[in-house]
Amino acid sequence: MSNVTELHAATPAAEYLAFTLGQEEYGIDIQKVSEIRSYEVPTRIANAQDFVKGVVNLRGLIVPIVDMRIKLNLGTPTYDQFTVVIILNIGHRVVGMVVDRVSDVTTLLPEQIKPAPDIGVNMKTDHIIGLGTVDERMLILVDIDKMMTSADMGLLESTALAA
Repeated sequence: MSNVTELHAATPAAEYLAFTLGQEEYGIDIQKVSEIRSYEVPTRIANAQDFVKGVVNLRGLIVPIVDMRIKLNLGTPTYDQFTVVIILNIGHRVVGMVVDRVSDVTTLLPEQIKPAPDIGVNMKTDHIIGLGTVDERMLILVDIDKMMTSADMGLLESTALAA
């Protein structure tokens, strides 16, 4: 005989890497993060989308670098000593994501994650999991798999393979 109360009490907390873009703080599942590197100017690729800054050679692996400030229309990016590239493992691909700065790893319990509000504007928010709250701090939690495999990214294929 199992105790249902014990099963619900065992819901695990999740860890999110917190980073900033502009004035907002975001969080992604820490398990998607391979490493965090200082920003270096990537090699530009002709005809790439504006938000694809180019590629870098990461220990023999060519990695596309996406500037999330450009992707999310958060103004003109500036690159300083705090700008970093988060190297992500998404599906069977490795992608770098440029952010303003990384702050910490935050553990959130299920009750600390609220659903994202319905803004009602023509704004794509299907990549937002919810809002994580810790005291007065709020993190916009992003499903980085959905964001990086969205059709407008053009970087990673979804489950369909090209013939």
